[in-house]
Amino acid sequence: MRLVKAIFLLSVCLVMLGGIPVLAHAAVSEQFFRDGDEIYDDWGVFRTRGYGSDGFLGVTSTGFDPLLVYEGLGDNADLAWRAGEEFIRKYPDEYQRAEKIFYFVRDRVRYTSDSDQFGTGEFAQNADEMAIALKRDGKADGDCEDSSVLLAVLYKAAGYRSAIVLMPGHVATLVHLPGYSKAPRNLSLDGENGWIWAEATGATNRFGWVPTSVLEEQMFAREVTIAQGNNQEPGAMAVSIEGGVPIKGKGSSSGNRILTFLAPVGFLWLVSGGRRRTSQRRSR
Repeated sequence: MRLVKAIFLLSVCLVMLGGIPVLAHAAVSEQFFRDGDEIYDDWGVFRTRGYGSDGFLGVTSTGFDPLLVYEGLGDNADLAWRAGEEFIRKYPDEYQRAEKIFYFVRDRVRYTSDSDQFGTGEFAQNADEMAIALKRDGKADGDCEDSSVLLAVLYKAAGYRSAIVLMPGHVATLVHLPGYSKAPRNLSLDGENGWIWAEATGATNRFGWVPTSVLEEQMFAREVTIAQGNNQEPGAMAVSIEGGVPIKGKGSSSGNRILTFLAPVGFLWLVSGGRRRTSQRRSR
């Protein structure tokens, strides 16, 4: 009942904000539908699971494609996209702007589990849904994938390259910021340096801080581009974290650690059962 009520209220908010410009290649989801125990939106993206080609993260045995990132991206600006563009006006320095975007999300998105917020084990929100709550209340509730998708869209709109990074049970964001010297660790994607870790789910997290636990995880990343989703097969990029800088002020690591995406299917989200819906997703 709590889940149905939450979805109903979310749908009402989105419909009431019908004045938001409709994107040429994407639109905010306004309706939700049930398929057994699962819930999907009017894009045909399942919000209650991340696996499968129609799950919100598009995780399959060959990689992943974070579908929720594209709900709201396009040639025209929507709510979250316009918020990212506003950072350009306010902060012309690219390093300061990247920090401000991170702390904006960290300080305003309250980490809330899906079970507490929606009464279900999983329910992902797109960037516009988060932006609506931020505009209305100054705060938003969400978990790791919600804040990561929001960050990825804000960074993209603010003129950066961004990526979603996936590991067992967790999602984070990466932003390409070559030359930035304040980050505790230096990351590279597929051999390209200059990527910064953005972990906004902790109230005291610093921009660029990489959790110690990440060093022991297998993970892979997908760069966000507007062209992705319809025309590209899901893929994976190796994530490399260069050590030598203490984490949390305790100890240090050395060398260059390559963290590749798992051996054949073994990841938490990579399980069978993701059926592709016959309904057609809107073009982007």
